[in-house]
Amino acid sequence: MPVSDLMPAPATGRFAAAVHHFPLRIYFEDTDLSGLVYHANYLRYMERARSDMLRIAGIDQRASHGDGSGVYAVTDLAIRYRRPARLDDDLMVVSRVVDVRAARCAIDQSVMRGDEELTNATITVAWLTPQGRPQRQPKAWTDIFTRLMQGENIHP
Repeated sequence: MPVSDLMPAPATGRFAAAVHHFPLRIYFEDTDLSGLVYHANYLRYMERARSDMLRIAGIDQRASHGDGSGVYAVTDLAIRYRRPARLDDDLMVVSRVVDVRAARCAIDQSVMRGDEELTNATITVAWLTPQGRPQRQPKAWTDIFTRLMQGENIHP
């Protein structure tokens, strides 16, 4: 049996209805000298969760970047830190689409430890041309975001 058949797939999270859940664990490298998760790492966790949410929803950012159609860029971020995460914590990043416009969308994300919310943020992304100018998102993608925002279960 090839080794690749024995290897687990990377964690991509999963949808429960229209809400994406992305699991992660805190490692030593995530913490600062106080033993708490460094504040910027929460943004990394949210970025990973958003990327996987889009991928499994059917939004192929890699192909769009590769063919020169465009790319998403964060245009606004509001974040609130409520409680710290620590070494070996098992966390869940919960993501939901909350607003969809022609050239942008907003996603609410919470980093949870069980039922306890540690950090929450609203991230707005705009769809940009390769030259960095806003443009309309692909209609198929806007449709996916709209269905998610309305609570529709869209995952395969």
